[in-house]
Amino acid sequence: MKIVLINPPTAQTIQSVMPKILEEGLDFLPPLGLMYVAGFLQKETDYEVSIIDAQVEGFSHEDLKEILRAKKPDVVGMTAMTFTLIDVLETVKIVKELNPTTKIILSGPHVAIYPEETINLPGVDFLVLGEGEKAIKPLLENLNDKSRLAQIKGLVFKDGGKTINTGRADLIENLDEIPFPARHLTPYQKYFSVVSSNKPVTTMFTSRGCPYKCLFCDRPQLGKNFRARSAKNVVDEMEACEKMGIKEIFIYDDTFAVDRQRVLDICQGIKERNLKIAWDIRTRVNTVDEEILKNLKGANCQRIHYGVEAGTQKILNVLRKGITLEQAKNAFDLTRKIGIQTAAYFMIGSPQETKKDILATIKFMKKINPDYAHVTITTPFPATDLYELAAKEGVIKDDPWREFAQKPYGEFIPPIWEKEISRDELFKLLKKAYRSFYFRPNFVLNKISQLKSTGEFFNKAKAAFKLLKI
Repeated sequence: MKIVLINPPTAQTIQSVMPKILEEGLDFLPPLGLMYVAGFLQKETDYEVSIIDAQVEGFSHEDLKEILRAKKPDVVGMTAMTFTLIDVLETVKIVKELNPTTKIILSGPHVAIYPEETINLPGVDFLVLGEGEKAIKPLLENLNDKSRLAQIKGLVFKDGGKTINTGRADLIENLDEIPFPARHLTPYQKYFSVVSSNKPVTTMFTSRGCPYKCLFCDRPQLGKNFRARSAKNVVDEMEACEKMGIKEIFIYDDTFAVDRQRVLDICQGIKERNLKIAWDIRTRVNTVDEEILKNLKGANCQRIHYGVEAGTQKILNVLRKGITLEQAKNAFDLTRKIGIQTAAYFMIGSPQETKKDILATIKFMKKINPDYAHVTITTPFPATDLYELAAKEGVIKDDPWREFAQKPYGEFIPPIWEKEISRDELFKLLKKAYRSFYFRPNFVLNKISQLKSTGEFFNKAKAAFKLLKI
């Protein structure tokens, strides 16, 4: 059986709540979910598995059609994000035009939230709910046996016009059992990020699930229970990446430092093996201290991404962040002192937030002075408590995300919280936030002094020109 996993071309992605110019071409990072499924299938089956990353390769839909015509896959798999659903469906259309008998399997957050709507979209044959490694093998082994498939948890499919949903598969408790992602099936030398001076870069998960309960967030696939890989297993994968010639790993855990001892053990393992690969993490400001940061620095951690979200305690409390402004300031000061770069994430336009509050957030963003700042407009995403609150308070009428899931179209504009401040005003404040942060003279001079290569200069110059155009 020939299985092709596709990261589809991006041509018709729906508008987000960021100025589009900030979204284009600054990063090309590997499709981690597809690589995990490919790695599992290569270890556990004899199927012929390949990955097409159309985005990093710059493939158009026509290019993709010719590649698929040559490959003649029996099964095509893709990750479905709500923002990329239109591109996914365009690829589904191409696959079915080439061969109507090719089976299409979709997984991902959108599928998990809207299984009924997704399975009814043209050309979609199967959905995998939850973690893809759990159900993919039995699905492939029983593609044409609907009665057997009905006994396998984690699947959605049609049988005689009726939707069969077998429910979520149980979460994988021992993450060490999952094979490493099949990076070798991708053009891994081509991946890069504007925030890194290293190339190639890759992505990695060392844990799944997040125990925190922020108003704006949901993890429909991975659950709320924090499940972590062992320190040894993590360091084994980092060593394998280094041997491939990869220079930096972006660790995509929601909150890397939940388990303090595990962080220390990972750092110790890296130092014992004398690994030189760089890496960065995402965590909360209340999960770090001086000992943790010194160990991270000693293990070549280059950068920490902190979700701050707001610059007033009032809005932090509304968002249920469970942190204080003082904790945020201390975390950034201490991380800078230790010599690790920082990235700060903020949102504007949250419930109860006024223009005065947003201006305070912009001021606080400059006060903590991260190396990179990322600001977006607070968006009530489906399956979040924020979405329910927006519906309850009449900020959102009807159910726009579900309507989009039923009939996807490119002109869809995601709803935002406009109760206190209008959309137009929020976008003006968003532009103000970016410009006032990134075009401070001292900040610009400092960034220029840190440049390490011509390539890094051009990447950051490209980002700067995009910011100028907002």
